[in-house]
This record gives sequence, structure tokens and C-alpha cells, in this order.
Amino acid sequence: MNKFKVRTIDFQSDDAPIKLSKSLRNTGFAVIHNHGIDKKLINNVYEEWSSFFNSDKKFNYLFDIEKQDGYFPLKSENAKGYNTKDLKEFYHIYLPWGRIPKEISKDTLNLRHQLLDVGTTLLTWIDDNTPEEIRNNFSMPLKDMIKESHNNLLRILHYPPIQDDEDKSALRAAPHGDINLITILLAGSEPGLQVMNMDKKWIDVDSNNGWLVINSGDMLNKCSDNYYPSTIHRVINPKDRKNVSRYSMPLFLHARDEVVLSDKYTAKSYLDKRLKSLGLKE
Repeated sequence: MNKFKVRTIDFQSDDAPIKLSKSLRNTGFAVIHNHGIDKKLINNVYEEWSSFFNSDKKFNYLFDIEKQDGYFPLKSENAKGYNTKDLKEFYHIYLPWGRIPKEISKDTLNLRHQLLDVGTTLLTWIDDNTPEEIRNNFSMPLKDMIKESHNNLLRILHYPPIQDDEDKSALRAAPHGDINLITILLAGSEPGLQVMNMDKKWIDVDSNNGWLVINSGDMLNKCSDNYYPSTIHRVINPKDRKNVSRYSMPLFLHARDEVVLSDKYTAKSYLDKRLKSLGLKE
């Protein structure tokens, strides 16, 4: 692999498709700007969810252990291989069947729709710029894997300020790889995202408000026969002077249940395995 460098890419540039594929190949990550999603819409959505997480109304939407939609209270999830729970609460939205709080406007669904459009374009770019011998492993074009998928997941994350009595080993998000094909992450309201490079060192991923952080997940790693890495990443705790809430919003693009990822897994069998390892499914 080339030198580890997460590229920042202009979505409208002619060379964006090849730059994205190279950055994902080399690091598993890329940062996208000039994507056309209105920053005012993004800010409005974050403000609504901030109010939601700071109210008791969130407890009216407690998550369903089987369906995995709804509100997940603080310390619901641990990363694979870690027993300590992450210092975060979050809400899962699946369409068309998932629950959406009545306190939340249609702006969230509008934003999700636009993120999905961007993600579909990115998957097309990856397909077009993956070497033929690797692309031959795909059971179908990548964008078709997510078409009408009921597992595409919008997760709204709130990382509260760290309390003094918190377990010193607990992180906002312990080191992990994502389960899905690719993740479209709206940049966090505060810094903290880090990725692990080939030398096992942690590298900050910086991006401006409204930019998108893209990363490849386990499903893309498996169907590309390890060509695209599912890079380990984490969210570290803030320093004392910046100990404030952090919000972020990833859209996880999942292949439909029946999509074949490899000789060993379908999308469903792999997802079920990973959810159990996270403590989110029995």
C-alpha cells in the first residue's frame, strides 16, 4: 500500500471518483466536500436531535431488540472485543418500516434521502474504479446491493460530556470497524474521530462542519476479497476544557439480506453475527 493519507476530495471535481477509490484502498477513509447538501438543513437536523436527546421523550422510543430501531440509552453498545460499554446514546432510523419520533420534523428524512443519493454515487465510483479482477468478486454492482435494502441505517449519535466517576477505560467509541459496505458520516460537531494506520498509530481525521467522512466497512472488505480495508477507528474522549456534547450522524449503507458477500456469508448472516458481538442482539 501507499503512504497512509486520508484524502480530502471535492465531490464536483472530475478526478473525484478515482481519488475516492484510491483513498479507500490505501486508508479505508476519505473526506468529501462540495457535495451539495445544504448546511442549513444539516444544522437544523442536529438542533432537533439535540433537543430530543436532552428530553425525557426519548424514552418513549426505546429500541426493539429484534428490529434494532429506536432509542438506545447511554452504554447500550460495546465494540467487538471490548467489554466496556461506549459512552454514547443513539437513535436508529430504518426506512420504510422504522419508528420516527413525532418530535422530529421531515428534515431528518430529507437529509437521509440526500445522503443516500450521495452514497449511491460513491458506490458507483468505487465500482467503476476497482480493478476488474477484484470487481469480479462482486455478486452484483455495489449500488445494486443497497437498492431497496431495509437495512440502510441512519444513526443519530450523542456523546454526552464525560462524568467524573466514569470508568477510565471507557471511550466515546472504542476501536472498531463498521459492519456495512460504506459509511457516509456527517462530520461530528466536535473533534475526536481517529483512524489506525498501518503502524498501529492513531491519526486524527479532521473535517469541517458539513463535510462528509466516508469509510469502507466489513461487507465491502469481504466482497472485495480484502482489497478495500475496513479500517479500525475510534472516537476519543474530550480534553477537560472541551468536555461538551458531541453529535454525529452516520448513514450505514447495508447490502440487502440475500446479497452474497463471499463464499462464507450473505449480508444477513454476517450482520447477525456482528450484532451479537456488539451486545445488540441475543
